Amino acid sequence: MADTLMTPFQRFARFEAAGGVLLILCALGAMIWANSAASGSYMKLFYETKFTVGFGDWALSKALILWINDLLMAVFFLLVGLEIKREVLVGELKSPRKAALPICAAIGGMVVPAGIYAALNWGKPTLDGWGVPMATDIAFALGVLALVGKRVPLSVRIFLTSVAIVDDLGALLVIAIFYTEQIGLAYLGKAGIVLAIMTALNLAGVRRMLVYLVLGTVVWYFVLKSGVHATIAGVLVALTIPARSRVDQAEYLGFGRRMLDRFEASGIKPGRAWTTSEQQTAVLALEGAGKEVETPVRRLEHALIPWVAFAILPVFAIANAGVPIGGGGGSGAEGEAAGSPWSSMALWGVVAGLVIGKPLGVFTFSWLAAKLGIGALPEGATWRHLFGTAWLTGIGFTMALFIANLAFKSMPADLDAAKLGVLGASIIAGIVGFVILITSPKPVTE
Repeated sequence: MADTLMTPFQRFARFEAAGGVLLILCALGAMIWANSAASGSYMKLFYETKFTVGFGDWALSKALILWINDLLMAVFFLLVGLEIKREVLVGELKSPRKAALPICAAIGGMVVPAGIYAALNWGKPTLDGWGVPMATDIAFALGVLALVGKRVPLSVRIFLTSVAIVDDLGALLVIAIFYTEQIGLAYLGKAGIVLAIMTALNLAGVRRMLVYLVLGTVVWYFVLKSGVHATIAGVLVALTIPARSRVDQAEYLGFGRRMLDRFEASGIKPGRAWTTSEQQTAVLALEGAGKEVETPVRRLEHALIPWVAFAILPVFAIANAGVPIGGGGGSGAEGEAAGSPWSSMALWGVVAGLVIGKPLGVFTFSWLAAKLGIGALPEGATWRHLFGTAWLTGIGFTMALFIANLAFKSMPADLDAAKLGVLGASIIAGIVGFVILITSPKPVTE
């Protein structure tokens, strides 16, 4: 009964927080594996083992790491797209007043880290990694907030989630615009046609999720072949998923009351007694009506959250967090001579961007928004809460590692350095944010 009464956000946060703990364990496991005597098996499994799917001209043959980063992460981005759509339609981003603070905070949390990274890497081959320190990992961040407990009001958790969602939207635009080398317009046009069909089906009232998922797979294939990163397809598909319920809310409310009256009329016995056939009929009718009033967007989002939190992201972490600490770093002759990731400016740019840029950007832009009257502090929160939360946005992990793979795909040494920077900076930001929040007084309004 407790789970049933939880708000949708609380259920979402619970899964994200638990998934964040699992992500930490998977990342640590990957680091140990990649730096152990069995490191060869790590590289062979993820980078040398190829899988072929399809037939003829439709066949795709990729290393396991690419199937994870291109296909599984497309499902993650599908969830991100659904979250963005939900927040814009009915969530915190629907109200301009409520949305102002997280949007301003997210903008600061993208511009300042990117600027710091660019300043440190200006004129160097590693400059392309400026997008790496821009993103926040919502699972890790909510996982740290879960450890803080009731010292942080629920409004701050919602604020952090909103910032991360706007952050993700910004990262998606960066990936689509700046990390796409060439575009195959013919394939992109085909993807557009399929998306137009899906939109038409939505407008026509088609709600069978299987139809959208099959057509969404076709969109993914065409986007992959176009040269635009395939994960963008996940967000585009999310925008076509129906967001309206099949029945009117007033109609559902009236029907629900009639079924509850019918359940009560059949006789209520104390304790956990067996339900009568009449009561079972009422329960099944309520269950069916609940499915009709729930939107496909929310239903798909709820179905994907546990899969993404406990399967897709942990697999991504294992495949991408295995960085050899002792070797292969740097760009150019100097980096190669040093033979260590610590000599690469990609590492230091990422660390400075996440540890300095993120907290500075998020907190400063939030403060300016409040002082200018654009936004207001979350209910029951203090500036100390917001400062600690700003530090948590420096936990970049998933999206940061993902962008690093795109920015340094032809520079493996600097890719390892950037990944090491992401992991180290995320740990530092998480610890500092946790200390600030755990030492904050309990909020007056809970």
